[in-house]
Amino acid sequence: MVNSFIDFLSAYPSKYHVVEGFRRLLVNAGFTELCLKKEWNIKPGGRYFTTRGGSSLIAFVVGTEAKEKGYRIIATHSDTPSLRVKPTPDMLLNGMHKCNTEIYGGAILYSWFDRPLSIAGRISVETEDPLHPKDMLVDLRKPVGIIPSVAIHFNRQVNESFTVNKQIDMSVLLQTADGMKGQMTLLEIVASSVGVSTSDILDYDLYFYDTTPTSVIGLDDEDSIISGSRLDDLMMAFPAFEALCRTSTDGGIGRMVCLFDNEEVGSLSKQGANSPLLRNIFDRISEKLNYTTEESQRVIYNSFLMSSDVAHALHPNHSGLHDPTSRPVLNGGVVCKINANQKYMSDGNSSAILQSLCRQAGVSCQIFVNRSDMAGGSTLGNIVTSQLDIHGVDIGCPILGMHSLRETAGVKDFTDSLLLFDTFFKNSNY
Repeated sequence: MVNSFIDFLSAYPSKYHVVEGFRRLLVNAGFTELCLKKEWNIKPGGRYFTTRGGSSLIAFVVGTEAKEKGYRIIATHSDTPSLRVKPTPDMLLNGMHKCNTEIYGGAILYSWFDRPLSIAGRISVETEDPLHPKDMLVDLRKPVGIIPSVAIHFNRQVNESFTVNKQIDMSVLLQTADGMKGQMTLLEIVASSVGVSTSDILDYDLYFYDTTPTSVIGLDDEDSIISGSRLDDLMMAFPAFEALCRTSTDGGIGRMVCLFDNEEVGSLSKQGANSPLLRNIFDRISEKLNYTTEESQRVIYNSFLMSSDVAHALHPNHSGLHDPTSRPVLNGGVVCKINANQKYMSDGNSSAILQSLCRQAGVSCQIFVNRSDMAGGSTLGNIVTSQLDIHGVDIGCPILGMHSLRETAGVKDFTDSLLLFDTFFKNSNY
């Protein structure tokens, strides 16, 4: 399973590619694709999915007894902190051809230095209908850029203090350039990679990514760890979709996996968790199954949500940053995330449900809380509940280096999450 995940990360390097990867997985598992702009034809027990904005995907198995048993929902996200290619990206200075970038999300910027980078995403190509340009996936597949560090000889304080200027320091070196004589612009290279002309490209959503392969490392296979990019949050999304694909309609419960975009920038988008997307999909399912308004509400109140984003693991060199008693470790099990001020949706009841499911699945359950003197972040759970009144819990696999270009996680935690999701989708007694 871990090898399949690593192959997936390599094959699908942007959020748009990720959606395409999961689309293929679902189609191969017998799911039917539904278009948001067209009429839906769904039946109890059917398996369906739909996409939004090219970067969000919601897949579901229609419960035959959903009014009484609701849906089991896993929420994840497709996006990751990254460097976005700006419009008019080419910069020519001092014999160098650079790419102008903008920071997406809360990236650990120094982790991007001195790494071979490529570009992936999508372009929008002109068609005869101005309201419907054609989207095409782009992946240059080879290293095309690097962000070089300043030598220590020019910055003697680099190991004591280092401040990154997002405009100056984060432009990506593409190649040397003699006034661009005979050389292609970045957009020309992108256009050539998919067989179109630059004049056909109206706009794009392109991002740099690390070309260094994901690795499994460690002295002992039993305690090995994963080192790679975009573990947040594909480490949770991949087992969620795997569990959904191999579930059945037994028990009458509905099953659903939500892959939202823009979690890293607040989820305020048409394809984000803080949009009516999930609410609208529930409404359409209810209408097609001839549910009354009261029955539709029963479906939601009988449902349970696992907000599944990664969690902070105990740092081996900085244990003082963590709570003294709740300290999740790599390969220690799935993490329940709790916050007294409701940064997470977990409460005592939903935490108990998670721990019970973990026992049934045969996996360990760890607890994460922040130090009381340290502010924490939030995740998808409370964002979803701003749109949908649903009970649930915030969980995640523990990782190190969250928002670094390369993050670190436990192999056992990854396999445990799949066991948990399998159990969650099979359980019909909640």
